Amino acid sequence: MNSRSRYTTKHYAQIASFLKDMTGTHITAQDVCDHFREMGSPISTTTVYRQLERLVEEGIVNKYIIDANSPACFEYNGEYQHEQSNCYHCKCEKCGKLIHLHCEEIEELMKHMEAEHHFKLDPARTVFYGICESCAASI
Repeated sequence: MNSRSRYTTKHYAQIASFLKDMTGTHITAQDVCDHFREMGSPISTTTVYRQLERLVEEGIVNKYIIDANSPACFEYNGEYQHEQSNCYHCKCEKCGKLIHLHCEEIEELMKHMEAEHHFKLDPARTVFYGICESCAASI
């Protein structure tokens, strides 16, 4: 780790703390900006993006880019977490909701794809498209 990455700014600490409090939830840069504006201590969008990218580089936060029509999502990973389970995503084509998916059956599919089809899936970029439960109920 270089000396720059060890230096912790107030905004870095605030954003990291917010993401830690939201563990298990996908957060966009806009969500971060909105949160701090609502708390009465706004942080500029540029600063939020810069700090999020630093957190990603340091492995504290995961970054997910689902598709060209959706903003990047960030998720707290933990400061010293080296092993992490694969996370897949489901995206509702009606409302745009993004759902985290940790599923052993998909892990088996991943192993099958690699063994039988010589193709390795990238869990961070694997997205299943369909209709979420809420939207399906309204059809």
